[in-house]
Amino acid sequence: MRSDDSSDESARSEDDPSDDSAVRADDSAAEEDQVTPSETSTARAEPVDTEPFPSDSQTYRRAFKDFRIGFGQRELWLSLGWQDIKQRYRRSVLGPFWITIATGVQAAAIGLLYSALLNQQIKDYLPYVAIGIIVWNVINASILEGADVFIANEGLIKQLPSALSVHVYRLVWRQLLFFAHNLVIYFVVLVVFGVWEKLHWTAIFAIPALGLLFLNAMWVSIVFGIFSTRYRDIAPILGSLTLMLFVLTPVMWSTKSLTSQGGAVGDRAKLAEIVPTFHYLEIIRAPLLGEDQHLYHWVIVGSITVVGWLVAIFAMKQFRSRVPYWV
Repeated sequence: MRSDDSSDESARSEDDPSDDSAVRADDSAAEEDQVTPSETSTARAEPVDTEPFPSDSQTYRRAFKDFRIGFGQRELWLSLGWQDIKQRYRRSVLGPFWITIATGVQAAAIGLLYSALLNQQIKDYLPYVAIGIIVWNVINASILEGADVFIANEGLIKQLPSALSVHVYRLVWRQLLFFAHNLVIYFVVLVVFGVWEKLHWTAIFAIPALGLLFLNAMWVSIVFGIFSTRYRDIAPILGSLTLMLFVLTPVMWSTKSLTSQGGAVGDRAKLAEIVPTFHYLEIIRAPLLGEDQHLYHWVIVGSITVVGWLVAIFAMKQFRSRVPYWV
């Protein structure tokens, strides 16, 4: 019996030789699958050669590209700016000319009252005040509305795929339209009070002066708009600051009236030179009234313009991409 069993087993081993090879193959495969801890730690310790994707969101190239794309979308901000004025005076008979009437009434009231209080001739004083108020409205709106330019357009910034500068162009365009409506008051004053008789060829300098004014309105809106979006306390501070500037800037009072008194009172008129808005007012009001112009006003305004735009470009480069997250 035992011999028969051994012969059967040898016969099976001879008939199926793949059993031993299969077992050996399985054993070798299992050995290959087993990884020693040292090999695992070595594999984990090997550094992964991955480089971060370079971002150019905070570059001057992207900042200038934003200005270029925003200006290219002028059909958008031109229509939006005009729509702002139409929406404000919707269903009114006179429409946007209520801007002119409100400014004219303000200039007339201040001119009549303060000409009597300051003992000034109404013929000279009222045109002086009227032009001062027209220019001051642009300065005041550039500061206050500029600080709110991105916050007020939160919905468009989050939903409309456009350049950030579109909203600044829209604001400046709207202020230009306001100024054009108020300029009607100047032409009325020009004829009624005989200001046209004093004008000479230097009145043409009012055109580049206005260009500088609105160029400064752009950088003011960019700088104050970006930082007011990040720090919401800046807007109320600017509201108090503009009120103080209105009092310190010779809009309702004249430096000539103080200088003519001489002595210590005349010396105090020089304090107005410290206020930057005084120089913006002078480069526009003097040529429109036919008065003498001084070069140092242009130098100061030009210097402020250059410095302001450098700050605005840096702010656009550094924080442009963060504004949508701040609004």
